[in-house]
Amino acid sequence: AGGGRAALRACGVHNVCRLLSRRAHGFYARDAGVAHRKNLGLLRRIMCQESTKFKNVWTTHSASPIAYERGRIYMDNYQCCITSIAQQPRLIYQKSKCAKSEKIEDALLLECPLGEMLPSPSDYKASLIVLTVQNWLLRLSADSGEVLEKVYLAGSCCKFFRYLSWDTPQEVMIVKSAQNKLPAAARQAGIQQTVLFYLAVFQVLPLSFIGMLEINKKIFGNSVTDVAVSNGILIVMYSMGLVRLYNFKAILEQFMEQPFDLGQEFNWNGQVGVVGKYPFGLPCNIKITDTPPLLFEASSLENAFQIGGYPWHYIITPNKKKHKGVFHICSLKDNALAKNGIQDMKCCSLEPDWIYFHPDMSGRIIHVGPNLIKVLKLKEVKNHADQMEIAEDFTIAANRENCVNNSVTVTASGRVVKKRFTLLDDDPEQETFKIVDYEDELDLLSTVAVTQIGADGRAHLDFHCNEHGILLKSIPLKESWDVTYSHEVYFDKDLVLHIEQKPNRRFSCYVYQMVCDTARDDD
Repeated sequence: AGGGRAALRACGVHNVCRLLSRRAHGFYARDAGVAHRKNLGLLRRIMCQESTKFKNVWTTHSASPIAYERGRIYMDNYQCCITSIAQQPRLIYQKSKCAKSEKIEDALLLECPLGEMLPSPSDYKASLIVLTVQNWLLRLSADSGEVLEKVYLAGSCCKFFRYLSWDTPQEVMIVKSAQNKLPAAARQAGIQQTVLFYLAVFQVLPLSFIGMLEINKKIFGNSVTDVAVSNGILIVMYSMGLVRLYNFKAILEQFMEQPFDLGQEFNWNGQVGVVGKYPFGLPCNIKITDTPPLLFEASSLENAFQIGGYPWHYIITPNKKKHKGVFHICSLKDNALAKNGIQDMKCCSLEPDWIYFHPDMSGRIIHVGPNLIKVLKLKEVKNHADQMEIAEDFTIAANRENCVNNSVTVTASGRVVKKRFTLLDDDPEQETFKIVDYEDELDLLSTVAVTQIGADGRAHLDFHCNEHGILLKSIPLKESWDVTYSHEVYFDKDLVLHIEQKPNRRFSCYVYQMVCDTARDDD
């Protein structure tokens, strides 16, 4: 408090709000993070200069999936790691080919939290949490691939853990099983399967076991199709489009039978073993015996449901196929539809438009169609402070200036010819948006737009001002882009990385690095 008052006196600022605003803009050199913010601001300005180019510095092809995490490219089922931070990508480590029984099913990057005292020096470096097909949870060094910790997950209860996700990013991790299904012979014999999923919950750094629970038909109903955990909320999805939310933290506290630590010897339900060691694995120590209190439920087409904005709102699609592509934005408080809360681009396209809350935590909403991106905002209705409306913040349109789609043409002889069909909004011969992303460190909105003429598709990555949508930079991608393939594009500060999946499990990776050289336009 004394330092804050001194700063106020030193700069002649007597308003707290103004002080905080000046601090956010980096006016005080002794504030933590000021140098980093200045450097990122410089990088953004350099990157958006006309003379700055992005050069394709590396290309590789693989018969196995390629993954990217924070400057590292993983290949050969995470056995090979390549850094993309160097001027040209180079090998960090290459492990011997693993057996099928050691195949990695899923992975998460784990980074050291700031300001925390950790038990091991290795905890201060980035690591990779991986889940193997044989139900081992491994923590690997991101620099060498060395196994730092290993936990055996599956005891007698479950044999098929397959998915990793964050409940709270970099703090609480969820390991989810595949859906339990009885063999056909067992079903014919009349055997009932009541447990649908298992969830194992871990605190990370240091890695510690919180508990394991089952999602049971007897508690949650027969029509459960999937479950997820995010930000302390248990999300249960049903076949009829229903989505139900429960307080996950309250479930852990209410139904925990006995806490266990990794490496602890236990005698549990007649089993004697060590927690996290083979062959016992983890005990199912959270038994939900009654339906937990329901926080919220909504019905939405294909279980599509999102929460965000301020005050809290949610987005759904009415649960009928004829409403596909229509989005309702409603208040979480009272389910009231916001003014202008029905968003419908009325697209006539093969691929549907999509909508989501902006990841920059501004509370805005991004709605992406084939040729138009709308950034929307929530604001109070004038003279009605308790009602919110959806307003347009800015739009980004595809470049279709040269597109001619007349339904009626006149020949040289004067004969009128009417077309019997019209082009789709996402026709490959028209520029169409395929990817929209947000680079949080540079505060840029990135878009990938594609035009395909014949067999040759051309794509460009554009950077837009996140505040106003102004186009700041356009980068042509040199490789051909086939709209029928699966594509991922990562924009990470001065790096652009394009991963492409072709038929027959053929994968390609193209890496672009920022270069500043006005003398060589071909770069």
